Amino acid sequence: MEFVIVGYGRVGSRTARLLYGEGHDLVVVDNDYDRIGRAESDGFETIQGDGDDEDALIAAGIETADAVGSFTPDLNVNFAACMVGKHYGCRTVLRIDEDYREEIYERYAADVDDIIYPERLGAAGAKTALLGGDFNVVADLAANLQLTVIDIHDDSPAVGKRLTELELPDAARIYAHGRAHEPLTIPLPGTELAAGDEVAVITETSHVEDVRAALMPATA
Repeated sequence: MEFVIVGYGRVGSRTARLLYGEGHDLVVVDNDYDRIGRAESDGFETIQGDGDDEDALIAAGIETADAVGSFTPDLNVNFAACMVGKHYGCRTVLRIDEDYREEIYERYAADVDDIIYPERLGAAGAKTALLGGDFNVVADLAANLQLTVIDIHDDSPAVGKRLTELELPDAARIYAHGRAHEPLTIPLPGTELAAGDEVAVITETSHVEDVRAALMPATA
């Protein structure tokens, strides 16, 4: 997939590295000379310009990108970048800062595909939002732990099983569950999984493949 990352600060840089590590293509847009230099040193293609400048975003490839993530500290810049992305058919992910307020969320939520607030979700949430919720390791939580979001498909061995019946590694824990097109919430032990559900799992890195085997189709 192809992405435009607006802002190469703490969130943007971490998100870019996560995406690149999984083989995705991306271009970084930032108006700061030093941040552009860091992005280039990290091996990324860059465009130096304002995130709310349509010409800069076009130069970064927004016309053909799958998604744009705007992660600068400036909400207005982020929203403008997302609106340009929306015009060109991109998935749009908007960052708001740590001064999170419900009215701000509600004001912008209807116009973008996802909103992230890094102090709660960090780059992990940004990447998950950009990829639309498919199976992805979304963050290193510690040296040996990862947070994973998995879609439950029709032919998953987990369909029809309660959470307590799943044969997961001892090191794995399901911490959130959501029905199709619904937000993830803390699940009850007796929750029965159905096709279209999503589950979020914390597991040791060495057991990721075991989690796949328990929750994903054998041919996936």
